[in-house]
Amino acid sequence: MKTRQLGNAGLEVSELGFGCMGLSHGYGPATNEKDAIAVIQKAYESGITFFDTAEAYGQGANEQLVGKALHHVRDKVILATKFGFANGRNTDGLNSRPERIRQVAENSLRYLKTDYIDLFYQHRVDPNVPVEDVAGTVQELIAEGKVKHFGMSEASAQSIRRAHAVLPVAALQSEYSMFWREPEKEIIPLLEELGIGFVPFSPLGKGFLTGKMNADTEFDTTDWRNVIPRFTKENREANHSIVDLVTMIAGEHNATPAQIALAWLLAQKPWIAPIPGTTKMTRLAENIGGAYITLSKEELSTIKHALDTIPLHGERYPASLAGLQGK
Repeated sequence: MKTRQLGNAGLEVSELGFGCMGLSHGYGPATNEKDAIAVIQKAYESGITFFDTAEAYGQGANEQLVGKALHHVRDKVILATKFGFANGRNTDGLNSRPERIRQVAENSLRYLKTDYIDLFYQHRVDPNVPVEDVAGTVQELIAEGKVKHFGMSEASAQSIRRAHAVLPVAALQSEYSMFWREPEKEIIPLLEELGIGFVPFSPLGKGFLTGKMNADTEFDTTDWRNVIPRFTKENREANHSIVDLVTMIAGEHNATPAQIALAWLLAQKPWIAPIPGTTKMTRLAENIGGAYITLSKEELSTIKHALDTIPLHGERYPASLAGLQGK
């Protein structure tokens, strides 16, 4: 697999990363440890060198999986993790006070079985802690050799500028896909201006763009898509025209809808590295195939025109979480 530079920070990653969250958190019951480790290791063996986790994905449980799976190839991979939630739970509010950042860093180093974190993101901007203080604390961790690069997640343009003035932000992680193009308005131009890489999460629209989901799909009771407005039965039915579009393009390339969705993202900017996740070996191989599909300028123009005409229904977060984004 080819590699990409995430902005101007000198951070080189595989074109596609691997989002580890779903192995432990968010999309139904956790995958058993043996199978989860096997998927992570298979991703590495298949050319992926960029792995994403966070304290909040099971209060360290996901980080421990990553540590067990990759400690033997630590010098060959880029590990990204995150701080910012109180008690390591996204339901307990935000906490990016300097002492909490340091506590999370020490926990993450232990869980990941490493002595440095390649990319340390603020998971969500904490309005009670100046972002300059957050950047300053991470700067101290970099000086101590415990962190290599600073990242932000779902931050506003204003917060990114303020943090970047204190410590260069290597990468922003935010949702971006054919199913959520909001970053194109303000965030992507800003990242290009400042030389910051972009790491889209949910690049397959939380599974919707795979074409494997319809209005009749039922989620496990522990799957958080049950509370996302965009995933109500009515909205899944109303939004199916975007799946039809991706499926049509996939047919022209002898590919799957998921592969086209990833190829589209990779074609947007050379400093974008999506992080699809999966619990299945077959889906892992399918996703990796997306990195080997090239969409022509004409196809990209046609897709953009089509996407611009498709109205999408439903908010991407429930009201309880919507307020944490874009601060």
